[in-house]
Amino acid sequence: MGINFVFNKIQKSLNGCVKLHYFCTDFDEFMLKNGIFTITSDEEFEELTLKIFRFQAKNCNIYSQFITHLKIDVEEINSITKIPFLPIQFFKSNKITSNNVATEQVFLSSGTGGIQSQHFVTDISIYENSYLKSFEQFYGSIEDYTVLALLPSYLERNGSSLIYMVDDLIKKSKNPKSGFFLKNTSKMVQIIHNHLKKDKKLLILGVSYALLDLVENQKFDLKDAIIMETGGMKGRRKELVRDELHTILSESFGVDKIHSEYGMTELLSQAYSQGDGIFSTPHWMKILVRDTEDALTLLPFGNTGGVNVIDLANINSCSFIATQDLGKVYVNGTFEIVGRFDNSDIRGCNLMVL
Repeated sequence: MGINFVFNKIQKSLNGCVKLHYFCTDFDEFMLKNGIFTITSDEEFEELTLKIFRFQAKNCNIYSQFITHLKIDVEEINSITKIPFLPIQFFKSNKITSNNVATEQVFLSSGTGGIQSQHFVTDISIYENSYLKSFEQFYGSIEDYTVLALLPSYLERNGSSLIYMVDDLIKKSKNPKSGFFLKNTSKMVQIIHNHLKKDKKLLILGVSYALLDLVENQKFDLKDAIIMETGGMKGRRKELVRDELHTILSESFGVDKIHSEYGMTELLSQAYSQGDGIFSTPHWMKILVRDTEDALTLLPFGNTGGVNVIDLANINSCSFIATQDLGKVYVNGTFEIVGRFDNSDIRGCNLMVL
């Protein structure tokens, strides 16, 4: 049974349907004792993932109906490889929540070419914990950095989860030099040129086209800096393959590697690449790859297919998302994004068609 068929059937059945939400005290107690951010092994990850799956299969109305239409018996799911993944399109037309707690924050996608996705967050502290602990896992304390952000297309709209994250990281850096640079890039350039090796580490984070704009007429020598692109030309420049983009940026900034961030509105966790487009996930996040012709079948390591994301930080929405990205997963758990499905709308998180 095709996923699109199931998606359309569920959408029709939801018209006029009362959406029910439940609350599970035992699960909350379990979460307090076994927090998602304290996972230290694959066994712990699988155990907690299956508990969250069963919780959301019962408490997330949309996900529950999706599973029912697939005729899947929740009790027979005894491995993360058997968990069904909710098509990301559902975030465009439904409120995806797993509890009846009041919404604290609504994150919106850019909506380029179509309807915006909406992520209703009922506990913003989970997102804050997720991005802070993920950054610390890969880069250390944010207080060690000067954070310079070039995210004009995100700053120009409301509801960006990326802006929320970067704004908080800038504040947590406790560095007066840190900040967003929308139009005053000359000030940013001055900070870059005055940056001393004995000073804090330098992190320049930006959307691809803004980083290209910055180096179009000037070059830097920033051997020890971290240059991180968040993907997307947003229609401002011609799309480039990843290798071409990273070559231009590395030569212009004087660094060996270009770092990348992989995230999206529908997720509360990020993966990071420290070079060559190979991403690593935090301990509470995992990538699987599905067959493009049979969405319920997973592919072996090294094969290209649709990217499925397990994000346990999505505890209050849905932790099992079938994205419109194409990618490969390797034996060590790292992954790369190699494109998007042809019929998907272009959105802002690492559109790197190879």
